[in-house]
Order: sequence, then C-alpha cells, then structure tokens
Amino acid sequence: MLLIQCPYCGERPEPEFVYGGQAHRARPPPNAELGTQDWADYLYRRDNTRGVHAERWRHTHGCGRFFNALRDTTTDHFIATYKIGAPPPADSSARKAAR
Repeated sequence: MLLIQCPYCGERPEPEFVYGGQAHRARPPPNAELGTQDWADYLYRRDNTRGVHAERWRHTHGCGRFFNALRDTTTDHFIATYKIGAPPPADSSARKAAR
C-alpha cells in the first residue's frame, strides 16, 4: 500500500487522499480580459512531465486540507509534501518541478 505524508496529519494510506491537479497554477485575476483560447488553456492544459512533478492533493478522509506534493511520475514515489503557500523543498529537482 502506498503511504502519503500529510503535512498536517502525518503518514496515512493512499485511499484517504484525492489528487487535486497540478500545483502552483495561478488563476487569472477576475478583471483580466482573456480570450477564449487563453481561458481554455488555463482550464484544461496541464504539464504532463515524466519525472518529478508538483501536484496538489487533498486529505479527504482525514483533515480535509489541500497540500502540495512532489511526486516522481515514473515510479509513483512521493519525494516531499508541503503546505499550500509554502515554498517547495530546496532540492534542485524540486525547484525545477514547481515551475
């Protein structure tokens, strides 16, 4: 069983969590004048990198909070988890993934 480190509750089994999409995506400001294609890109386009990827997760069957995680998509290994708003870990591969 895959164990995920919730930054609020500690290590828990994977079925308690739900994937929440790519991390570090900023929503356009409400008064931004976006064209249809720009808005569609924001809503639907995501990086699909092979290797370390910054993701958002939610601990639905625990604290209910969202957090960010760095996960290697080739091995499904969680490298680090950190709270929303906190910077990614200082590791160079982590910084690359969070961009």
